[in-house]
Parts: sequence; structure tokens; C-alpha cells
Amino acid sequence: MAVQALSSVERGYDLLAPKFDETPFRTPDRVLDATAEALLPYGPFGEGLDVCCGTGAGMRVLGRVCDARSAGVDFSAGMLEQARRAHPEAGWVRADVRALPFDGAFDLAVTFGALGHLLPAERPALFGGVYRALRPGGLFAFPVGAPPPIMSRLYWALLGFDLVMRVRNAVWRPPFVMYYRTCPLNALRSDLAAAGFGVTTVPLAALGTREDGSPRGRLVLARKPGSPG
Repeated sequence: MAVQALSSVERGYDLLAPKFDETPFRTPDRVLDATAEALLPYGPFGEGLDVCCGTGAGMRVLGRVCDARSAGVDFSAGMLEQARRAHPEAGWVRADVRALPFDGAFDLAVTFGALGHLLPAERPALFGGVYRALRPGGLFAFPVGAPPPIMSRLYWALLGFDLVMRVRNAVWRPPFVMYYRTCPLNALRSDLAAAGFGVTTVPLAALGTREDGSPRGRLVLARKPGSPG
């Protein structure tokens, strides 16, 4: 992990890939299953795309809601190799997600736990690429957790992590971009709308609620205008 933290994002994930699914960084199955449950009423979909697919955990969702072959895209060769082994039936593409090489090819796109690897200024390129990759009427969906209360341990742990990462990137090259507090829901909504999407959210009911009754997580649903072909 120390070697990974001192590497670039790409090289770091190449190194971590063989053990990634055993780490806490892999999206938990309960989040994947909650996402699939929330998407079912909007499907079935045709072809699906997992953006920043890593080792392919998102295929657990796409396999449930898509009728056609799905694909994943990532820039880490090591992560893609693990994905191919786990899901040989899917298509796997190595590419920078800030310059996605697709045009009107998919009905659904998803992403899990990857937005923190993009600086806020880089999100428009990603969202614009996803918009182009979708067919008219296509949907881009991803889960977001409720922000932790300011007095919680998690709030201060995430704040501390981001501060340490900023210091690390200020004094060490290449940078390793991974922040937990750069993707507030209002900013994501704004960037998605600027890319052309119509944006709504729905609670991830399977994840339950907090003490105040608010959902522990929500699913962002960004719809490309138009009617599916």
C-alpha cells in the first residue's frame, strides 16, 4: 500500500490489482446490489458500460439490468486483467475516462467509487464523454453516500485523509489523486446538467436510513435527452 501511495494512480492500481478485491476500496456487494435494485424499474437496458471499472465489480449490476453484452473501461492494465479473468464474457477497453472512445454505443453507464480520482476541473470531460457514449434516452447512474455528520469520526477521518493526500501531492510527483470530499451532490448535479443531462436522484432503499430518517445513500440518475431507438 505504501508503494502504491507513492506511485501514480495508474501505476498504483496496477500494483494493487491482484489483491484489490480483498481491500476495503472495492465497492461492497451491498452497495452494488442496492444499485441494481434501484435500477430495475428503469430497465431492462440493452448494452451497459462500467466507467472506471477496476476489477469488474460493476458487472454484478450490469448483469442484472442489461439484456445485451456489457463492457468496462479503465486505464489500469493490471485492473483490466483481473476483470477479464473474472468476467471473460464482457468487453474490456483500456482508455483514459477523460477521453472516452465511444459514440452512442450504450444504453446504461455506471460508475462506482471512482469520482474521487478526478479533480473537480476534470469532471466535465468525464461527464461529456459519458454523454457521448450513451444513445438517446440513455442513463448514467452511480451511488453517492450521505455526507457524514460533522461530529462523527467518519467526517474527521475523511477530512484528515484528504488533507494528507493534498500534502503528499504538494511534495511528491507523480501525484496520486484520490479525495473523498471533492464530490458533493450539488456539484455533481451542476456538472452533469452542464454536460446536457437531466438529473434526478432516488434513495437506495436497501441501504436503510440514518437516525434522522434520511437515506444512507442515493442513486444519481442522469438521463440523456431523447427516446431510445
